[in-house]
Amino acid sequence: MSRRRSPLARTARLVAPHTKGSRPLAAGGLLTLLAEVAFRLAEPWPLKFVIDSVVPAAAGGEPAAGTTRLVLLAGLALVLVALGRAAAAYLTSVAFALVGSRTTTRLRAAVHDRLLHAEPAFHARARTGDLVTRVVSDVGRVQEAAITAGLPLLGSVVTFVAMAAVMLVLDPLLAVAVLAVVPLLLLTGRRSSARITDASRAQRSREGALAADTSESFASIGFLQAYDLQPVRAAAFSSANDGTLRDGVRARRLAAGLERRVDVLVGVATAVVLVVGAQRVLAGALSVGDLVVFLTYLKAAFRPVRDLAKHTGRIARAAASGERVADTLDRARPLPDEPGARELARLHGYVRLEGVTVERRPGHAVLRGADLELHPGEKVAVVGPSGAGKSTALQVLLRLVDPVGGRVLLDGHDARRLRRSSVRESTAVVLQEPVLFAASVRDNVRLGRPGATDAEVEAAVRAVGAHDFVSALPDGYDTVVAERGGSLSGGQRQRLAIARAMLRQPGLLLLDEPTTGLDAASTATVLDALRRLAQGRTTLLVTHDTSLLSWCDRVVELRDGRFADVSARYGVGLGAGAAAVAGERRDERVRA
Repeated sequence: MSRRRSPLARTARLVAPHTKGSRPLAAGGLLTLLAEVAFRLAEPWPLKFVIDSVVPAAAGGEPAAGTTRLVLLAGLALVLVALGRAAAAYLTSVAFALVGSRTTTRLRAAVHDRLLHAEPAFHARARTGDLVTRVVSDVGRVQEAAITAGLPLLGSVVTFVAMAAVMLVLDPLLAVAVLAVVPLLLLTGRRSSARITDASRAQRSREGALAADTSESFASIGFLQAYDLQPVRAAAFSSANDGTLRDGVRARRLAAGLERRVDVLVGVATAVVLVVGAQRVLAGALSVGDLVVFLTYLKAAFRPVRDLAKHTGRIARAAASGERVADTLDRARPLPDEPGARELARLHGYVRLEGVTVERRPGHAVLRGADLELHPGEKVAVVGPSGAGKSTALQVLLRLVDPVGGRVLLDGHDARRLRRSSVRESTAVVLQEPVLFAASVRDNVRLGRPGATDAEVEAAVRAVGAHDFVSALPDGYDTVVAERGGSLSGGQRQRLAIARAMLRQPGLLLLDEPTTGLDAASTATVLDALRRLAQGRTTLLVTHDTSLLSWCDRVVELRDGRFADVSARYGVGLGAGAAAVAGERRDERVRA
């Protein structure tokens, strides 16, 4: 088994493809960073020249010729170096910030797109709140690892290397004393980083679960209030929240401990340089100016080391988030098209299932060698017990699930050899629970065909008999509905969903319990809209409502994974006399 990559390595691999468009800007940022390093190297030298010229004079010696001019030039040089360093630092910060923001935006869009295209089985297992946390919060923290901390940390390393090189030239003995501390710093940072990553991983996992629980509570607020379960959910939230707090405090405590240990080691190194350096000045091996330069470099060189300690905690926490994002991308696999799959130009409505077998999980088949044929314009109802696989049959036709055996033919074409998107463009679905977003009525209907004009949207609404109630809304077609359509009645929501399907002009219409939960009046209006929508279109209706069967051409029952024609049982497709007899028998069964 190959060794699993570290969280930081997985995060770097995750981010790299999304930096392509920003690499010239990142290169510019690195150049200005190198310029900043150069200005840092130059900063103490004017001070050295002044000290080496002034100290002998202050000690009673003769001042060197041109000392006053040297002092003035040194002062001017310090100002110019400060200005240059400030400009370089500003440009570096802006460049890295832009790179980070652009990279994060691209990464977040890629993760969101992957989740939208993930197969239904993934979303059946995942928790919505946790996915939202990964897309919004975890991706934001990845920016800290890759850009906000990572690129400045690279600059800090360059600064340290450059200053260490200069210190080795000035005095190798002192430089070795300073560099001897570096292995201890690296060892301390590495051990602490692993522990911080573990704590941060636990914290982010708890926060994802917390977001998922919160999302479920708000989505079920009516049920919770009806059963007065607010205290129960609040207690569960409080317990999970306390766990998140503990993990977060642990991660922060470990990071703070790392920074303080680094401070102590830097202090020890500074004391060694001060004592040994003073002895070498007294011995004449160094000038006072050289010692000042050395101490200045020591302070500046160890600032990146302090930054390393500070950023190590941030990077460790961000790497834990990056790992969560990478795990999501690994698991959220979209259903791919087969090589060479082609477009389905237009579905005329001939559908055939031949020996179709579908498994929810290996060895547990829902459909077992199922056969079903629908002719263009035919309306077929599917009945059967709950869990028999009726909704799965619709998913197969939408290519949300592919069969493990048999094949699905659309207008004679094997569905596997067709692009999934083209199959869905020729199909419309009306679900038991209509899906509406917090947008205008017009925009919700337009989802059926995003390029449709306002006139086409209104025509679809009129075609299903929903224009009157839409016009009566406060802003008509521009009325913004509440989330999940909460500001509309069930019948109104369903009619808008039917109008959306009408706008799509599908060749195949799939209806999944479209009247469940509606009262008699709403059911009547929805049925009228459905009849208009289904006119002339191949329609497959999944229902438990026998009142919907009268306008179907056939009824099939799905039981034990196979379809069987039961039209006679429900009086569908028979003459008037036979239909009456079948109706009486059905009534007798209901009374029994």
